[in-house]
Amino acid sequence: QVQLVESGGGLVQPGGSLRLSCAASGSIFSIYTMGWYRQAPGKQRELVASIGSGGSTNYVDSVKGRFTISRDNTKNTVYLQMISLNPEDTAVYYCNAYRRDWKIYDYWGQGTQVTVSS
Repeated sequence: QVQLVESGGGLVQPGGSLRLSCAASGSIFSIYTMGWYRQAPGKQRELVASIGSGGSTNYVDSVKGRFTISRDNTKNTVYLQMISLNPEDTAVYYCNAYRRDWKIYDYWGQGTQVTVSS
């Protein structure tokens, strides 16, 4: 079992920056693929960025060059650095931990609101 707690969301003006954090507990953090998802009102949840256990990263096209995902396995924490934010980035951001062997392990945080508005 993995517990995930996000923090760092808030209200920011267009062009501003935020850093989201997701603290994990309860299992071996380093073996999980960690992801940040977001869900805007009336839209489906989408994968924003992910980082594998070996450090490989992936981003949705709309955030490439603006968002950076990273992890600190010594602190059991994954981060999402966001710059050049625009109103289309407004959403609830969720942290996810995933791995599979003979079964799938899939855990979610409670979400943190990011609002980009002037």
